[in-house]
Amino acid sequence: MTAPIHNKSVVSAARVTDSLEKPALDDRSYRVILLPNQLEVLLIHDPKTDKASAALDVNVGSYSDAEDMPGLAHAVEHMLFMGTEKFPSENEYNQYLSTHNGYSNAFTAATSTNFYFEVAASAHTPSNSKASSQIDVSKTTNDSILYGALDRFAQFFVKPLFLEDTLKKELRSVDSENKKNLQSDTWRLHQLSQSVSNKKHPYNHFSTGNWKTLHDNPLSKGVDLRARFMDFYEKHYSANRMKLVVLGRESLDELESWTVELFSDVPNKNLQQNRWDDIPLFEENGSFMQLFAKPVADVRTLSFFFPYPDETDMWDCHPSHYLSHLIGHEGPGSVLAYLKEKGWADSLSCGSLPLCPGAAYFDIRVTLTAEGLIQYQEIAKVIFQYIALLREGTPQEWVFEELKNVGEVEFRFKQNSSASKTASRLSGMMQRPYPRDELLSAPVTTRVFSPAKIQEGLEYLRPDNVRITVVSQNYPGTWDKKEAWYGTEYSYQPWPKDFKKMIIDAAGARSADRPSQLHLPHKNEFIPTRLDVEKKEVLTPAIAPKLIRNDQYVRIWYKKDDQFWVPKANVKITLRTPLSSITPRCSAISKLYCSLVQDSLNEYSYDAEIAGLEYSLSQNGLGLQIIISGYNDKMAVLLEKVLHSMRELNVKEDRFDIIKERAQRVYKNWHFKQPFHQVGTYKSWLTQDRSFIVDELANELQNITVEDIRAFYPQLLKQLHIEVLAHGNLSKEDARNITDLVETILKPKGLPSAQWPMRRTLVIPPGSNYLYERTLADPENVNHCIEYVLPIGDDQDRNLRAKTLLAASIGEEPCYDQLRTKEQLGYVVFSGAVIPVTHLCYRILVQSEKSPDYLEGRIEAFLVQLGEQIRDMDENKFEKHKAGLCSKISEKPKNLKDESIQLMSYILAETFAFDSAETDVAEVMKLTKADIVDFYNSYLSPASKTRSKLSIHLLAQATPASIAAHMTPEEQLDKTVALIVQLFQSNMPVDADKLKARFAKVDLSGGDSDAVLGAVGTYLREDAGLPQEDVQGILEQGKLAIGSVLASVGIESKTETPATTDVIPVAAKATTITDVHEFRASLQASLGLRPVRDISEYEDIESKL
Repeated sequence: MTAPIHNKSVVSAARVTDSLEKPALDDRSYRVILLPNQLEVLLIHDPKTDKASAALDVNVGSYSDAEDMPGLAHAVEHMLFMGTEKFPSENEYNQYLSTHNGYSNAFTAATSTNFYFEVAASAHTPSNSKASSQIDVSKTTNDSILYGALDRFAQFFVKPLFLEDTLKKELRSVDSENKKNLQSDTWRLHQLSQSVSNKKHPYNHFSTGNWKTLHDNPLSKGVDLRARFMDFYEKHYSANRMKLVVLGRESLDELESWTVELFSDVPNKNLQQNRWDDIPLFEENGSFMQLFAKPVADVRTLSFFFPYPDETDMWDCHPSHYLSHLIGHEGPGSVLAYLKEKGWADSLSCGSLPLCPGAAYFDIRVTLTAEGLIQYQEIAKVIFQYIALLREGTPQEWVFEELKNVGEVEFRFKQNSSASKTASRLSGMMQRPYPRDELLSAPVTTRVFSPAKIQEGLEYLRPDNVRITVVSQNYPGTWDKKEAWYGTEYSYQPWPKDFKKMIIDAAGARSADRPSQLHLPHKNEFIPTRLDVEKKEVLTPAIAPKLIRNDQYVRIWYKKDDQFWVPKANVKITLRTPLSSITPRCSAISKLYCSLVQDSLNEYSYDAEIAGLEYSLSQNGLGLQIIISGYNDKMAVLLEKVLHSMRELNVKEDRFDIIKERAQRVYKNWHFKQPFHQVGTYKSWLTQDRSFIVDELANELQNITVEDIRAFYPQLLKQLHIEVLAHGNLSKEDARNITDLVETILKPKGLPSAQWPMRRTLVIPPGSNYLYERTLADPENVNHCIEYVLPIGDDQDRNLRAKTLLAASIGEEPCYDQLRTKEQLGYVVFSGAVIPVTHLCYRILVQSEKSPDYLEGRIEAFLVQLGEQIRDMDENKFEKHKAGLCSKISEKPKNLKDESIQLMSYILAETFAFDSAETDVAEVMKLTKADIVDFYNSYLSPASKTRSKLSIHLLAQATPASIAAHMTPEEQLDKTVALIVQLFQSNMPVDADKLKARFAKVDLSGGDSDAVLGAVGTYLREDAGLPQEDVQGILEQGKLAIGSVLASVGIESKTETPATTDVIPVAAKATTITDVHEFRASLQASLGLRPVRDISEYEDIESKL
């Protein structure tokens, strides 16, 4: 064991256990210790991990918010990132992580706040990399990357600063996060459920918080914000309420040494666990109530909210699992099968959800068809009739045994997830009363059959203990209330008398009074019994599959699992055909066909899904794709059924109408997604040679008939090329047999390679500058979005690819820090390299209330700043960035699924670049700082004459003209001053009133940007007292943004800012794309993707078993 970096008086930890029940193939080592300050720690030694992580869960959350400051716990979570006594810089933590290929995050739940990070496990490139010998570790970083991260992380809980000058910025961030969710039905309906519940229970709280609850309201009452934040921290953050997980390559002893050293100073206040026993979730008059809510999107749901016992202490029997398995079943005899047969429902889900110590609820949720909405009372009757069926008999042990067996198999062959997911999840699990030697197994296994506890749980599913919620844009058509926090329209009323009687009768119905179609499920024949794995140890896992068949009809790629050793496989079958996506109509019909096949298989495939075997059928740009994944025992049985259903689909008119109407709503609701989820679709539409937007698909869908499906799908399957990847616990013979099934059942003609769909990028010419604007459809959305795209070049130019990846990696953390943390442009800020099909791009994406014109100006200013940072970067820091990127590139797949996805991406791209990571690392290691400076000057710098740019602006329903139409001159002035204050806020405080006074003689409406800058300059000299040299420098930078500031208040700048050798104005004219067809026609298509080596190198055609 190496000694700690900083010597400290020896403190020891108590050993809780060294022996945890583990999955069969888990080669990690575990240890649970208790520090002297009562902070409990799980240490994980993973000798093969390429990422290290830590997570700390604090047993306090939004349920502990002060009544007068909703969102306080969430805001405190944000503030802990903003500097500590030992590391006072607000960006120190994230900058350190970013330099070492890491990141961090946190979330605030009801009774828990969870902080976590992930970072490179070591400064070395993995030893199996050919490039590892090229990295001089002594020039990059020391071997204690994890230690450095832990040192910074621990200080969150030892001595955070709660700096006054970061407080408002983080409250703005919380407010932006809340505004991001304002049009999300998930958030709106969850808050509505809380708001109509018992005001004495913390479930009633508004958990996110916003500017008003955390800033304006407290200040109006004379509250010292910083003091309140610190008071909350002091009151609730205590070592004995914390659970820490540390995962790394280091030995358990070394991890223990570091943990004791760094976390023993976390103060222990011996706080008791918060509990909310005996506080009802419903108000006194809350029984027999129904809630009608109007959603943003066109969705229809019926849900049942039953207050339910907290089962935290029943971890060994999980009684609610038995109930949710039967009520939520989808096979023959189930509630859903009956409702689908009636044409009333699309899906049903249910389960128990813990809220806090002392409270939980059982939720049943049905997605409704149009007819189902009308029949919602009948659906409620059927559900209570099924509950009566369960209550009438005794719990069945064979059902329990199936669930137990499935859980045991799942745990036995559980594969690793990423380091940060593992650490975050387990730190939360440690808050539960699981025996520490069963910490890994208890959450997923059920050990004890307890009929009595199942019956007790069933007794809570009563008509007098439920709230029914109907969600629809059309029913009942009038809503007389508005929820306070999100503005959701709703009505809340007692059940009608006849409905109440019907449900009470249904809950007590005997067998003769229930539909005969309702019964318990049959035994599950898909539960795997053949779980043998042929394990052949290899020195190094193969990076590429073998091509065991290659002819005009079929290619079979095969890779025997050589590193995860689970009885599972992934079979990915691509049926190439240009017909599936040659036009929007063909694409819409193909998607509808896939949905109809899946709908027809739902009852049959549900048992397989329960048993860990899943399938999917989808349409993409290459054709159709079938994926079968899970336990390989019954894989061929499921595939055969899927193929027959594809070939022999009986398109029933009633199901066609339901599936088509559902697809129409999906297309309609797409426009109500958050803007940053929409913008990528428009980018693809503009820059890919065959890409359709949702509007095009929706227009075609409305005219598609059942006869169109019946006529089209046989043609779709008539001529195909079949590409198969068989990966996992399969033999070559298994792979061939699976492919034989596809050929013999579908019986397609071969598709010559010359007719295969080819994907290309439309190339934005060097020196061009394009702008595409689109107004968002959601009238209530307050957020704009910009995706600022700088096309670079051919992805198969390996040197150019390496430069793009490295420049993007260097810029990632400064971009986030500048645009999100310092300037607070919005909660959503992304940057990085992207590769749409064939062409490299660098992009920055921001979602914000601020106008895209303004955002574009701030992005341009950041890029100027980035150039300075790259030029000023010392060689040691540059080498650290290279090492961090190489670590990221060299990350290994964490499980079989990850590896399958990676392999299939290279196969379908037809590059066969299975050694891409090795090649990229080698190219990155060749790069010098001068290379990246030259790359920046050519491709990223706003001053570049050869840079190409495409900027996509999604506009919340307002333009500068409409803004001006709804703003008085005084409002325009106030907003202009506010925007200028925001520009300065990261560097200096600004007195807004004095700044505004300097605009007394400025004709703002005239758009004279020189006059605006003059007023700012006068303020800086005479009010802020800055020397003229500093003022001049600030005004030069201000020229970059002033046009955008004026545009944000509906004023067009009339003054051209002259270009200099250093700066190109943001207002430099862009060509606005008004005709997308014409724009696309003006661009040249890129080369298609080409193999990086001849496919014959992978052939193993003659190999025998």
